[in-house]
Amino acid sequence: MKIRTITALAIGLFVSTTLAFAATKDDAVAMVKKTVAAIKADGTEKAYAAINTPGSAYQNGEVYVVVLGADGTTFAHPVNPKLIGKNMMEVQDVDGKYFTKDMVTRSKTEASFWYDFKFVNPATKKIQVKDMYCEALPPTTVCAGVYRP
Repeated sequence: MKIRTITALAIGLFVSTTLAFAATKDDAVAMVKKTVAAIKADGTEKAYAAINTPGSAYQNGEVYVVVLGADGTTFAHPVNPKLIGKNMMEVQDVDGKYFTKDMVTRSKTEASFWYDFKFVNPATKKIQVKDMYCEALPPTTVCAGVYRP
């Protein structure tokens, strides 16, 4: 009986801890707003350097910010430095969506919006649907997202 009780407590603790750290859409919105404020206050050079620093305040678990130029070039990405400076305009997800092109295009007519596509979750290494919240900050688009389970 003691082992079952301990096992049940351990499972309960694991589940509650996992749920407590599950990212939400509100986390993505907050990350984008924090980033936009930093870019406006500090300028692009200083803000992008901070964003591109691994383990920076612009990444919290699976939630991280991405700054895209009007031409689809990645200006800032705290998780995958190989993407910085890379033009992502013609990159498609597994369903054929041109996700960067779509987000950059929408930011020209919408101040903020949600967009979903499939992308590799850096935490699970699996392709999952990602809900991205984006805000236009001309000439850039600032986005952060959460992965669906």
